[in-house]
Amino acid sequence: MTQRDIHRRRFLQQSGAAIAAGSLVATHATSTAAAPDNKPTADKLIAGKDARLIVHIAEPPEIETPLALLRESRITPASLLFVRSNQPMPGAETLAPLPSKDWKIQIAGPRSGPAEIALADLAKLEQVEVELVLQCSGNGRAMLSAAAPAKGAQWQAGAMGNVRFRGVPLTKVFEHFRIKPSEQARFLTAEGRDAPAKSGEPDFEHSIPLDDALARSLLALELNGEPLPAAHGGPVRLVTPGYYATMNVKWLSRLRFEAGETANYHQVGRYRTPKEPLTPGDKFTSTLDNSDANWRMRVKSTIFAPLDGEQLTPGKHKISGVAFGDGSAQIESVLVATSPAGPWQAAKIEPSDSPYAWQHWSIELDLPKGKQQIIARATDAQGRSQPLSAAADWNPAGYAYRGASTITVVVQ
Repeated sequence: MTQRDIHRRRFLQQSGAAIAAGSLVATHATSTAAAPDNKPTADKLIAGKDARLIVHIAEPPEIETPLALLRESRITPASLLFVRSNQPMPGAETLAPLPSKDWKIQIAGPRSGPAEIALADLAKLEQVEVELVLQCSGNGRAMLSAAAPAKGAQWQAGAMGNVRFRGVPLTKVFEHFRIKPSEQARFLTAEGRDAPAKSGEPDFEHSIPLDDALARSLLALELNGEPLPAAHGGPVRLVTPGYYATMNVKWLSRLRFEAGETANYHQVGRYRTPKEPLTPGDKFTSTLDNSDANWRMRVKSTIFAPLDGEQLTPGKHKISGVAFGDGSAQIESVLVATSPAGPWQAAKIEPSDSPYAWQHWSIELDLPKGKQQIIARATDAQGRSQPLSAAADWNPAGYAYRGASTITVVVQ
């Protein structure tokens, strides 16, 4: 039985009756408050960021967008976009771009073609713009921690944004500079100019399937129509639409063609999820064989309005949010209910210009007095959906959360 079959069976078992307390997905954070007094606010850590963002960790910065701010714009402004950096990068504490005059990208591994590309030459090529969801693979870790503690910053639902990257498609780069990987190459490994905080620690790098890189990736030079901010990987970032943000390597300095995934700690020991379900609280050591890399994003929905804990009056209310996946199949339905047992009602889904962008959805519900739970669950055209239980995809690192979006409001 595959993991997908297990998830589907669990949903069928759970949907006919109420789920016991604690098994439902934890609620989303709604606070718009700045970081606690013992941490600097986001604008102090990164020049140009909004002070209302949530600072989880100051160095390297891990900064989240409250949903109350995230829902304000279809395209997430750079000032509100979450930040997750694994290693420090000198000069990257700003939304201004880094100097790019002498920036070069090295090309390594079995191939034909040059050994490096000057960024100045890359910028002269024809560029494309792609609207996409940029999401940390740890987004929603706090909800997984409701089942059992998951290690890392306790991201709620705001470690994501819907943005526009502009750059040169990787295939066009290779064509122009006459770079051709050998037939043995199956993966593309990316490195950045950032370095480990401590001497002797493994440098950050990631591998992605070469076929996906050739079909999707671009070397991004702009974010939302402006030069790519230093805090978000500028002056150049490898961006693969539909992939978790960790694979979109910042401050790109080197690309390697390889026959297999890198054995780097950040590829093997981190940013992976178990192939077989775990019992919450189980220990797990990832390997290339027993786990999957955090590549393509899982189908997901998030309720934007009302916010968790909001007080409402009895009557009809518009429930709205966004849904997205990895871009390989459109979101086919978003079902909404006030109980895991249903009834489930279909929300109206707005079309999107890009398969990689999030799609807005909405529905009107008649809410009676009392404490009311609202659950939203997306499904794509391939039948991939969201489990109701926070335990379904639990892993000790808290990666790739995809549980049904669940909030509680007070109607009085």
